[in-house]
Amino acid sequence: MMGAHHAMTGAAAWVAVTATAGHGLGLFPVTPVGTIAGALLCAGAALLADADHNSATISQSVPVLGRLVTTGISRASGGHRHGLHSLLGLFSAWLLATVIGRVLWEPVWVTEPLRVGPALLSAAAIAFAAKALGLSNKSWGVAWLIGFSVAAFIAVFAPEQQSWFVVCFTLGYGVHLLGDLLTTGGLPLLWPWIPKPPRWWRKVPVLDNVWSSGGYLAVPLLGNAGSLREWLLLIPVTVYVGYGILFALLETWHVNLESVLMDIAAALPL
Repeated sequence: MMGAHHAMTGAAAWVAVTATAGHGLGLFPVTPVGTIAGALLCAGAALLADADHNSATISQSVPVLGRLVTTGISRASGGHRHGLHSLLGLFSAWLLATVIGRVLWEPVWVTEPLRVGPALLSAAAIAFAAKALGLSNKSWGVAWLIGFSVAAFIAVFAPEQQSWFVVCFTLGYGVHLLGDLLTTGGLPLLWPWIPKPPRWWRKVPVLDNVWSSGGYLAVPLLGNAGSLREWLLLIPVTVYVGYGILFALLETWHVNLESVLMDIAAALPL
């Protein structure tokens, strides 16, 4: 699946899991701010499994350094669609988010410690999402500005929202794996153990697509990465994300307007 499509499906997954209105399942409900910011974070996290690819969005995030980092990750994980595209990679993403989520900073001018770990990882992930989704006008400077602005807002003005950080990060990573599982390339889900199918299995055309001779597992409903089917799937997914974000924005505006009106009413003489 293509990078921008991974990002959009990650955002859609977050809206679906958290929204409590008719367009969401409400399995992990958050505030409208959490829906909007989390959609960007989840979209960025849905790109991270491709950190093993030198041509991926993440590789181009920082001049020279980005490519060096992804090259090192690729070698450590066995190459593209190996270690990072497995259940072990998903567990590692959860562990990374859990550990970083505990990194705090206690400046003297605040009453509660700031969660700088989640803020920094969120800034990077949101910058990746902004670039992949075309929100930064193809500028990495603008993408990082968006990432740090959203992360800073959450850390300073809505620190309680970071309770969903680990869930959001892991969900985005998992959605990436699911997207690639639906293509003909498949995934080595049990890496570093990659069992090969028996010889008779390889002779059956349909079965060979599900469990390839290389040991990769797939449910290739979307065909090859970037196929027409993939593009057609992204049309309703994009509409769904747009509707979910718009609903969250309207809900936030309604809550703020209601609060202002209540303050005005309280200030008026009886």
